[in-house]
Amino acid sequence: MDIIGIAVAVVAIIAGIGAGYAFGSRRSVNALLKQQQEEGQSALLKASEDAKEVLKTAETEKTRIVSKAESDARQRISEADAKIARRRRDMDDEDERIRRRRSELDKRMERLEQRDQQFNKRQSRLDRKENELQKSEAVMIEKLEVIAQMTVDEARQQLLDSIELDARNDMARIIRQVEAEARETADARARSLIAMAIQRLASEQVNEVSVSVVHLPSDDMKGRIIGRNGRNIRSFELATGVDVVVDDSPESVTISSFDPVRREVAKRTMAKLVVDGRIHPARIEKLVEDTRAEVEQIVREEGERAAYETGIHGLHAEVLNLLGTLKFRTSYGQNQHMHAIETAHIAGMIAMELGADVNIAKAGGLLHDIGKAIDHNVEGTHAQIGAEFVKRYGGKDAVVNCIAAHHHEVEKECVEAFIVEAADAISGARPGARRESLDSYIKRVKQLEEIANGFDGVEQSYALQAGREIRIIVRPEVVDDYSSSRAICSIRVRSKCMSSARRGGWSTRSKINKPSG
Repeated sequence: MDIIGIAVAVVAIIAGIGAGYAFGSRRSVNALLKQQQEEGQSALLKASEDAKEVLKTAETEKTRIVSKAESDARQRISEADAKIARRRRDMDDEDERIRRRRSELDKRMERLEQRDQQFNKRQSRLDRKENELQKSEAVMIEKLEVIAQMTVDEARQQLLDSIELDARNDMARIIRQVEAEARETADARARSLIAMAIQRLASEQVNEVSVSVVHLPSDDMKGRIIGRNGRNIRSFELATGVDVVVDDSPESVTISSFDPVRREVAKRTMAKLVVDGRIHPARIEKLVEDTRAEVEQIVREEGERAAYETGIHGLHAEVLNLLGTLKFRTSYGQNQHMHAIETAHIAGMIAMELGADVNIAKAGGLLHDIGKAIDHNVEGTHAQIGAEFVKRYGGKDAVVNCIAAHHHEVEKECVEAFIVEAADAISGARPGARRESLDSYIKRVKQLEEIANGFDGVEQSYALQAGREIRIIVRPEVVDDYSSSRAICSIRVRSKCMSSARRGGWSTRSKINKPSG
């Protein structure tokens, strides 16, 4: 029982006594008062004992709590002292390290200052020696000028003249040596590349002319082709745009036209008329239209086949159609479609060996003569026309340059352009690829001799080995070794341009002779 409960009980007892005293009789009040006093004394004794017990319990609990708090405080104080001690040791160690580093830095600074002082001393000694040497050099130059009887500038100019003369002689000798070495290595390398490319390439030999012959089952068919009063043959020539020659040749008629596409349409139409047997103007017009559509389909297929065979993708449809038209065109008897494919393969193999861009070289080789498929309504050379056409339909700049520069009409801007030119010359110059007349051969040899005779100091020149070598006789008082080397280089460049223009791929070798006396 706590102290508050005891106080409440005492108050209740006192209140009861008061109430009994007010309402009871005096006797009963006295008796009741006595009884209540006894009960109050006993309650006070009990309350006093309970209060003492409570105070004792509270004192015990207070002692336990105080002792526990003192124990926790002593433990935390000891832990804090330990942490402070550790931090103090760490700070002492760090201070020691800082003192050691400061001491080392001070020593290094002292050593650097000593080195700086030594360097300054050496520099001062070097400056003194340099001044002494300059004075000595000036004295010696004055003495040398007195002895040589010329100034330093005059001596320097004389030395430069002597060195220049020796350098020119050495340069001419080195040029001849380098040319000989380059000729040996370059010719061997070029022959190896060309031989490898040609051996790896298997192409058909195609030779076409400007006429086509259609075979007939009998000579009676000639009369049906001519028709009454020649109306059939006139209708045929008007619809196809070719000339039909019906002569004494047995069982054949000749179709003549410089346009190979028209000639092919006419040839196929004539063959269909012969097989069909119904030959009249309406039938002729119908078969001409059908055959023209058939040839256009062949042109598209041949263009796609050429691009697929050479591995070139992304060409515009118009470019492919024009490329397919080359199947029916020739140059010096060489089929241009096969020539384009062959050039692309050769250019790709050479580019692969030289580490150039194979796709650019192949595309340039395939499209280099595409301008020949465009008719005469467009003015310009076939290289210029082809380059403009390919550029108009999204061709790459490098491919356009290969097309435009393969006949030296523009400057070559990439190594693939040189490769395409070489591949074009290889494809056109291989045996059996093209025909060449005697007149063009003689004209080419004369042009080579005229190029050589156009240089100063050349007395006479001879083209030997079908133009592969030029023998030149010069006047020794006009042409020295250095000038002759430059002349040989110029002759080679000009002869190469001429041979590239004629599409023959000749390489010219010059040999200069100096007559004695």
